[in-house]
Amino acid sequence: MTNAETPRRPRPVADGRSARWVRHREERRASLVDSAIRAIRRHGAGVGMDDIAGEAGTSKTVIYRHFEDRAGLYRAVAQRVDQRVVGDVAAALERSTAAGHDPRELISSTVDAYLSLVESDPELYRFVVNRPMVDRPLPDDPVGALVGHVTDQLSGMLEASIGGSDIAPATIRIWAVALVGSVQAVADDWLASSPRPPRDELVESLTELAWHGLAPALSPEGPDPWRHPS
Repeated sequence: MTNAETPRRPRPVADGRSARWVRHREERRASLVDSAIRAIRRHGAGVGMDDIAGEAGTSKTVIYRHFEDRAGLYRAVAQRVDQRVVGDVAAALERSTAAGHDPRELISSTVDAYLSLVESDPELYRFVVNRPMVDRPLPDDPVGALVGHVTDQLSGMLEASIGGSDIAPATIRIWAVALVGSVQAVADDWLASSPRPPRDELVESLTELAWHGLAPALSPEGPDPWRHPS
């Protein structure tokens, strides 16, 4: 039989059952993440696997079947928070850009979007930042990824807003890294403070620091523009 006469093998037919099973597993994973978040809100950032299993109405064995271990579940929860923060920051930046391309408003919106999560979901924020379920370093650190995503967003928006200037993109990114890092550090301290100052005051202070720096407050040549009249 010649090559021309060699019968062709039939193309494999996609298995619909396999596709449905993949979709079912994805939906089940998402449902377990939802349960974990509810358990975190109910029991606090130090939540245990028994609490999460109870919230999900299942066993720890089933949870590990979907996430391998506690670190896998932590990573999935952190990724959900990452999506929320990145989405909130993007929406805030888009609103401030549409309102008039004001760079100061871009900074204020970014700060406020981040602190809004801290204020509205403090235990979930603590869970992600403090990593109570992780007992080893993670090669793909979710917190670092979250900070990186927000930094990328802010860098892009600042560069677009400052476009046409002589400021190098590398310098703009340094500013974005410094701003996001300072907001994260201040958020951690704010969460531990008692009493906790109002969020709008914190947003204004951080925005002023980013916008003017320390020079106006430390300059001997005039009154401190940050000081409220007594």
